Amino acid sequence: MLVDNGVNGDSRVQKAARSAAAAGWEVILLGRSPGSLPQEWQLGRAEVRLLAMPAPLALRRHQFRRAWLRWPLAYPPNGVAAHRQQSVKAWRADLAVRAAELAVARPDTPRLGLRRRQVKAEELAVRVVGKWVSLRHWMLTQAHRRRRFRNPWDRAYTLFWQQAKGDGAWRRLEPGLWDYELAYGPVVDELQPDLIHANDFRMLGVAARAKIRARAQGRDIKVVWDAHEFLPGLKPWQDNARWLPAHMAHEREYAPYADAVVTVSDGLAELLQRQHRLTERPDVVLNAPAADHMELVPDAPAPDLRARCGVGPDVPLLVYSGAAARQRGLDIMVEALPQMPDVHVALVVNKPAGPYVSGLLARAARLGVGDRVHALPYVEHWQVVPFLAGADVGVIPIHHWPNHEIALITKFFEYSHARLPLVVSDVKTMAETVRATGQGEVFVAEDVADYVRAVRAALADPARYRAAYDRPGLLESWTWEAQAEALDAVYRRLLPGRPAPASSAPAEEATPSDEPRPAVRTGT
Repeated sequence: MLVDNGVNGDSRVQKAARSAAAAGWEVILLGRSPGSLPQEWQLGRAEVRLLAMPAPLALRRHQFRRAWLRWPLAYPPNGVAAHRQQSVKAWRADLAVRAAELAVARPDTPRLGLRRRQVKAEELAVRVVGKWVSLRHWMLTQAHRRRRFRNPWDRAYTLFWQQAKGDGAWRRLEPGLWDYELAYGPVVDELQPDLIHANDFRMLGVAARAKIRARAQGRDIKVVWDAHEFLPGLKPWQDNARWLPAHMAHEREYAPYADAVVTVSDGLAELLQRQHRLTERPDVVLNAPAADHMELVPDAPAPDLRARCGVGPDVPLLVYSGAAARQRGLDIMVEALPQMPDVHVALVVNKPAGPYVSGLLARAARLGVGDRVHALPYVEHWQVVPFLAGADVGVIPIHHWPNHEIALITKFFEYSHARLPLVVSDVKTMAETVRATGQGEVFVAEDVADYVRAVRAALADPARYRAAYDRPGLLESWTWEAQAEALDAVYRRLLPGRPAPASSAPAEEATPSDEPRPAVRTGT
């Protein structure tokens, strides 16, 4: 299995690897190490290897050049700016200590007056040098920032290579995709897998190229492409004109090499089939949690959400769990708090100290509600449901983006298994589901007043919304166990005749190293 992240925090990938290994496949999960050193560990019966991945090709050529005409005084982009800034800070620190020493020196200290005048002169000099360094550093920052933004040159450059290279234009527009190939490709070739499960659009190319090389050597590799997002509807991860066209071209070039496609929702399956003219509709594997949760790892109980927030059992607590970004709509949860004096908010996010969440906390402080907003890190994926169950309401305030309209996202199922009343924005699929099941309230996205109304309704009668989860078969159909069977069926369709699982051990259970397994290396 290939994934372009560090595995931790990606519950879908973790569950897929565990369940495939428990079903009898030999699973090796390749991810990207967050540091410069590779890492390895076991995930149930699956083996995880995080690869060190230098990414020099991810840098644009302009990042190595000086913008002489627009910013003639800017430092060269070689790291000297940070060095000069730190040097000035060190000089100031030294002067502060020397000035303090002279301030308490005995009057008869030799050359005391001269030394004090020298410190005063240096203090003047460091102010002048500091302003000069700050000016040059600011110009360097402006040169990088403004060059990153979309502009006519970026659009013209993108259009030229699209016309000249077609779907091969990504090689010029996003050469950083080769960094993944150079890190993952040799390892995949060495493993000689029978099947590669490629998660999302970056890994699709790595898998397809491995398939092409294997075919030249007389081996056949089956490729399963697990599409987590509809790329044309994705907000670009970088603010330039090239990112989205490049990745779309890369996806179009390699989509035909997928022997099977799986995805996260029916709506996305339809879009992918139409976008890539697939002969078969992709199989749907929902981002559902495991049914047995903590029973799978009894020695690692879930932490207490309320204890981490420092609130008692009677305090109304709203929770958001997932990635933190502006389009996820977390701002509304803070902006609404002045209208709900007793309510606390828990943000269980990937980067609780990141710039976006730090901005939310600063905004909460300005509104006088800083003590009621709690930023918390992720817990292990098998702990998520019991952890979230400590809240009163699960909130999904996402904005209207194409990918948000078509899926029931991971947190929707996690909140549901935690039996939380939901408050969701009016994105299409989620709003329709909540209205049909009666498990929560829907509000107009980015509308604070309507959000407050929905939260108050959910808090006023939680039993009414929790009762929706008693509907026979509802939660059972939203479990990873049901999805794992669908994924295993895809594997066995591509690799018929493989041995059936030797046992029915649960997907999360660790397996002793001497446990017999089918001698099939899937690369998944």
